[in-house]
Amino acid sequence: MYAVIEDSGTQFKVGKGDIIRVDLRDLAEDQTEIEFDKVMLVSGDTPKIGTPYVDGAKVKAEVLTEVRGSKITIIKYKRRKGYRRKRGHRQSFLRIRVTDIAA
Repeated sequence: MYAVIEDSGTQFKVGKGDIIRVDLRDLAEDQTEIEFDKVMLVSGDTPKIGTPYVDGAKVKAEVLTEVRGSKITIIKYKRRKGYRRKRGHRQSFLRIRVTDIAA
């Protein structure tokens, strides 16, 4: 059984036990579980397809850790003007494990 969920404008195909990276969000100190209610599709014996979301479907996940992505470099350059700018960026993510898919 798998589900397609939407989080922060990104769609993920997840199954029970999968580990995925989602955008970082503010969590309470004791919050170790996240619930996704924007479920677009739930597979199974009879697949349910939402318009755009499946009513009553939820995906529960436990928070594992906070991770940072690889570094990307942004370079701006204009020829013959002596203009150069170099900046870097590392995006922060939340690493989660899917524990339950409820249709």
